[in-house]
Parts: sequence; structure tokens; C-alpha cells
Amino acid sequence: MNIVYNVMVFLHIVGAAMIVGIWIGQMKQPTVHPRQFDGAMLQLLTGIALMGLIPALDMDANYPKLGIKLAVALAVGVLAFIGRRRYKKGEDVGKGLAHAVGGLALLNVAIATLWQ
Repeated sequence: MNIVYNVMVFLHIVGAAMIVGIWIGQMKQPTVHPRQFDGAMLQLLTGIALMGLIPALDMDANYPKLGIKLAVALAVGVLAFIGRRRYKKGEDVGKGLAHAVGGLALLNVAIATLWQ
């Protein structure tokens, strides 16, 4: 069961890297790339799976922290979906939307690592 948990953590980190990496890479011309939506969904699904594995592995959990992370992840997912739809239609995504997706994903990484 630990291997499943570790694989989920790995995929969760990959999802964050997809969102934040593309955001930083496109900082000069901010947009929301469709792969950022994919990363957001990967993070959301693996995060929910990790929350389900915590009791199964008798691990201690900080549920307020996980609740806040889930709320931020949902916001990132919705914003990335809106940005992906605009991107695919050829419409202007807007700097605010692009920075919200990347910035909130980075905030989620900060919450995960700094909140003990």
C-alpha cells in the first residue's frame, strides 16, 4: 500500500510541475495552456486519492490543511478550465487569469510544504 501512496505523491508533484512550470515558462506572454488544465486535474485526482489513503495507512492527517488545499485545487481547476477553453477558441486568455492559475498552484505548493 505504501507503493501506491508514493506513486500518488509522485504524480501529484508532476501535476504541480505542469501547472507552475508552464506558468513560469510563459511569464513574458502569460496564457493558460491546455496542459495546465491537465496538471490541475492530475493534482485534484491524486490529491483526493491521497486523502483516501491516509486513513488506510493509519497516518495522521491535518484535515483543515487538506480542506484548504482542496478548495485551492478546485479553484485552480476551474480557472484552468476557463483558460483552456478560451485558449482553444483563440480568444485572449488575459494576464489575470493566467497568473491566477499559476499563482494559486504555487500557493498550494507553499501550503503543502510550509504548513506543519
